[in-house]
Amino acid sequence: MKPGHSAAANRRRTGRTRLLALAVTSVLACGAAVADTPPDTEEILDRLEALEARQKELERELAEREARIRELEGDAVAEDRSPAEQRREAPAGLADGSGEPETEIAADTNTGGPRTPPAVDPAPDRDSYGVFQPGGQGFKLVDTPQGDLNFSAWAYVRYLNQQDLDDTYVDAFGREREINQRNDFQLNKINLYFKGWVFDPALRYTFYTWTSNASQGESASVVIAGNMSYRFSRALDLGVGIGGLPGTRTLRGTFPYWNKVDHRTIADEFFRPSYTSGIWASGALENNLNYRVMVGNNLSQVGVSADQLDDGLNTWSGALWWTPQGDYGPAGGYGDFEFHESPATTFGIHLTRSREDRQSQPGTEDIENAQIRLSDGTLLFQPGAFGTAGRVNRATYLMSAVDAGYKYRGWSLEGEYYWRWVDDFATVGDVPVDDLFDHGFQLQLGSMLVPKKLQAYVAGSQIFGEYGNPWDLSGGLNWYPNERRLFRVNSELMYLNDSPVGYSSVPFVLGGNGFVFHTNLEMMF
Repeated sequence: MKPGHSAAANRRRTGRTRLLALAVTSVLACGAAVADTPPDTEEILDRLEALEARQKELERELAEREARIRELEGDAVAEDRSPAEQRREAPAGLADGSGEPETEIAADTNTGGPRTPPAVDPAPDRDSYGVFQPGGQGFKLVDTPQGDLNFSAWAYVRYLNQQDLDDTYVDAFGREREINQRNDFQLNKINLYFKGWVFDPALRYTFYTWTSNASQGESASVVIAGNMSYRFSRALDLGVGIGGLPGTRTLRGTFPYWNKVDHRTIADEFFRPSYTSGIWASGALENNLNYRVMVGNNLSQVGVSADQLDDGLNTWSGALWWTPQGDYGPAGGYGDFEFHESPATTFGIHLTRSREDRQSQPGTEDIENAQIRLSDGTLLFQPGAFGTAGRVNRATYLMSAVDAGYKYRGWSLEGEYYWRWVDDFATVGDVPVDDLFDHGFQLQLGSMLVPKKLQAYVAGSQIFGEYGNPWDLSGGLNWYPNERRLFRVNSELMYLNDSPVGYSSVPFVLGGNGFVFHTNLEMMF
């Protein structure tokens, strides 16, 4: 029993003792009076009535005092409990707006991209402000019976050195291009999130600003966007707005729980889709099976106006993944920072299809842009892509991926394989091919050298394509100064061989050959 509760119980016992002593004294006094002077019958009856009235009054006072003590004890218990403890007493299914456990910021995010909001609290008994929530949920600015508002932020500073790269690159058609070798510091990205629920704990929103400072001045270096969703049950969450097409594991909600800071291997970057406007459904099924499906405008809409889109609405993507043990770490991310004491595994499959139009492609420096490229880095829709005067105006993209992961006592081994088909070309002029087929893989190995403090990892990937077989290999260290996963210092050395992808917000460059070094300070709250 807590000290406050013990004191209240002692006060209650003391009050009862005093009342009983008063009653006994009254009875003894009456007995003494009777012994001194023999009363008549009428006097005895009067005294008995008076004693009965006094007893009733004492019982009423005792009941009132006990009620007051219970009220004070209840207030003390409420003050001792944290808001989280009070909310855990809510009926099942209300504590998080769905009945499912919190998965820690997860869901639909990509490199520095928007996040599906975490599970929301139910309506509180009274308003509260400014509570910090760990695990990346940020500050709860407002918490009322009609809704709440949470603020969180993610940012990182990067030092990048690309001076070891070759000065030029020659593609599969003999065209030479210059390589811009960088050596600079950048506050590379800042994301500000406002999220919560309104009117109903199941009705949730996420609004955010998403910046890419390394590409300032481009059409989409700053994005203001968001999404809304309604959770019908643990098995069905329906959302609309801007979201990630779940075509690969890094678009399945694992960000920012990656070994690397805000960038992928070149194979993942080459094959993946990106963010678009659309509608999606997601949920958790029986036996630790999860799904997400989405219908959207195109493969990558950030930086593309509505006037550039065609009227097909024929982009869709789906993912199904299984975690047999039920726990693969926060957001199902990479690496075993959590130091699983028993083996944890995950398995996933992905499928994405889109009919793409040359006019609806984002700029090559737009945030999180995804472009259909040949394996030498040539843009499919650029004029003369195949070394002729012809041009591809439309094409169908179909990509499948499978992934698997294993974690145990700080070690992690995770891989993914990709297959991509591009066909059904609509062309102008001479285009010498009818379709493309590329495949490839990525593999990442991690180890917590010092639990909660220091991680080492290696990552590599390769693409097997019709116009080259590029690859990359990298090794890095993550230091967590305060043993929190969302605050770290990362250093990585990578080697690129004919990189087919690259833009200013990632450390690799299109056509890059050679070593690249970068160091990052990353924080999220």
